Amino acid sequence: MAVAAAFFVFFFILSFDFSSGGDLRYGVSFSRFHTDELGLDWRETYLAIQNDLGVKNFRFSAHWPATEPEKDKYNFTELDFQMAEAHSSGASVILAVGRRLPGWPECHEPEWLKIESGKLKGESEIKKFKNERVLKYIETVVNRYKSYDNIIYWQVENEPFLTGFSRSACGPLDKSLLDEEIALVRFLDNRPVLITDSGEIGDWLRAYSRGDVFGTSLYLYVWPRSLGFPIRYPITPGFFRLKHNITRLVFGPKPSFIVELSAEPWLLQPIVETPIEVQLDRMSTDKFNEMIDFSAKTGFNGFYLWGAEWWYWLKLQGYPEHWERAKELFQPSSMN
Repeated sequence: MAVAAAFFVFFFILSFDFSSGGDLRYGVSFSRFHTDELGLDWRETYLAIQNDLGVKNFRFSAHWPATEPEKDKYNFTELDFQMAEAHSSGASVILAVGRRLPGWPECHEPEWLKIESGKLKGESEIKKFKNERVLKYIETVVNRYKSYDNIIYWQVENEPFLTGFSRSACGPLDKSLLDEEIALVRFLDNRPVLITDSGEIGDWLRAYSRGDVFGTSLYLYVWPRSLGFPIRYPITPGFFRLKHNITRLVFGPKPSFIVELSAEPWLLQPIVETPIEVQLDRMSTDKFNEMIDFSAKTGFNGFYLWGAEWWYWLKLQGYPEHWERAKELFQPSSMN
């Protein structure tokens, strides 16, 4: 009887859609880091995404090695350009700060930090030095851009509780440092803090409870190196609705959306070293459409796609189909 009741409650919760309804809102993550991997001109790529695709919602990442390439010497050239262009076009921005930001190997430290910390003795001394430096970098970035009224959220770290992924680069999670980073950003500016977690394997509870806003990823087609062959997660949109509903029941409602919707292939080697036919097999336009359709049924109504730089790279290679399909998301009138 108890088992039957548990199953009833499970499917009862699963059946509900607590989304706010309304129109679906699409955006993209843009990364200078990713354009470099693809050998693209980053300004040209960004402007094409903004002006040709018509994107009005961006997520930018202040990757630490690019932002502070030398100790106490900051480079804001790329972010200044992106922020100014987004502001002038009326686009909203999520700005991500922290050591762990989107893009393999997930955790990004400048070389000078590695060199200087290597001169220190003892784990506690190294930890103290690194923590002080990451907090100073975050403070510098937030103070520089907090005057932009089109920033809607500050993202602090990226999927910080996904500790099993890229463990060699990231090491164990320092939860006290994460909480200190969140508190620092809240002290510096009053806009909401976004904390993210993996859609498929994250528990959501720890990330959701810490942020003012919650963002999750959605990856259906993956190629784990440990398996050696590609797979599709055997899940339905109801899997996301269930996790979201349970999390809301525990911690209460708050703004939530899919901050990283996979729309480029998951590969075992860099894209530019992979035959295009393999790329298109792993993320064909059919799979692209499946990702869009799947996400629309999860109960969320905000989606930031990952892969816009790749669509542009494909277009330059003579394969514009993904780019043209994306236009239909960002410019619905182009369908008419």
